[in-house]
Amino acid sequence: MSDRFSFLNFRPRVAILGVAMAGLLVSGCSLVNDRSDDYATAEQSRPLKGIDGQPLPRQRPAFPVREVQGSGTLGAQVPEPPDLTADILDENYVVESVDDQSWLLVNEVPGRIWPAVAAWMNETGLAVAVDSTQLGLMQSEVANFSRRARGLVGLDEASADEPRIVVQVRLAPGVRRKTTEVQIRPRAVAANPEGLLPWQDEPMNQSLEDSLLENLSTFLQSREDNRAYSRAALAMGSESRVSLLEANTDRDQAIAIDLPYDRVWGEIRRVLEDESIPVLDLDRTAGYFLVDGRPEEDRRRGWMTRWFAGDEVEPEVTNRIQLSEEDGQVVVTAERADGYDGGNYSRSLITRLYDYLY
Repeated sequence: MSDRFSFLNFRPRVAILGVAMAGLLVSGCSLVNDRSDDYATAEQSRPLKGIDGQPLPRQRPAFPVREVQGSGTLGAQVPEPPDLTADILDENYVVESVDDQSWLLVNEVPGRIWPAVAAWMNETGLAVAVDSTQLGLMQSEVANFSRRARGLVGLDEASADEPRIVVQVRLAPGVRRKTTEVQIRPRAVAANPEGLLPWQDEPMNQSLEDSLLENLSTFLQSREDNRAYSRAALAMGSESRVSLLEANTDRDQAIAIDLPYDRVWGEIRRVLEDESIPVLDLDRTAGYFLVDGRPEEDRRRGWMTRWFAGDEVEPEVTNRIQLSEEDGQVVVTAERADGYDGGNYSRSLITRLYDYLY
């Protein structure tokens, strides 16, 4: 009987002891100071020294830094940061053409290309007679009076009735970010021009332009290690030629490109090809591309389903990309194609086009 009584008395004591220990553990957490962030406000104390005034052995650095005599500056040069614009293009200098228009696409901003183009004109005998950074134009002297310039523009033997030739160079920001487009246009004049002539849209000789652009490209590549910068040409790169238009009540998200229609058509066609977006039909006059705008993984998934079902594996028209001229710009829109009842890939298509161009 006494044993049972003592056992009954023992159980509440154990419970009370357990509660007390739990309370002690919980309260103990608040008694321990968290010093994990104290190092941020700690002050450095003076190093301990021995009787002779020297630092104690344990305080001597394992890898002491010797003092440099003289000016105190090291001879090592800090390397320049990598040129991030080199990733925009596969090549830094590319001659491109759309119909009768050719240009040199340079992977650099206009402010750095302007002085190099002026140097090319002077060294080839063309010489800069007049220029305007506001218009992005340079104009040469009459090429007939320089032996080196005559060979450059295709003038062989001199004759009394030969046309007088001047060469204009136009620089403008490229469609793609941090690039420059350079066009060269020889043109015939009746006499030595007194000032800057307006830019001529139609080429006099496209094959000659291509040859001059290749010559300029070779020159620029040879001077990559000796680049100058033109402050006056800074304004040419201040505005992008590609902008994203937000959706409104009239249309969904779109892209505005400040270029002639033919150039925009060529650029959009290039994007679709480089991005592997299947084009099933197109009409340049009507300004549309019929494409399969699904992401590659969605196209592959759909093709695999059809393949297992025994159907022919082909892309299908999901979207219509439309080009239209508005207020001197070309606006590019995308919408779901007629008869397609799948997902709407219009906005993702516009995003892909914009990311590539810009």
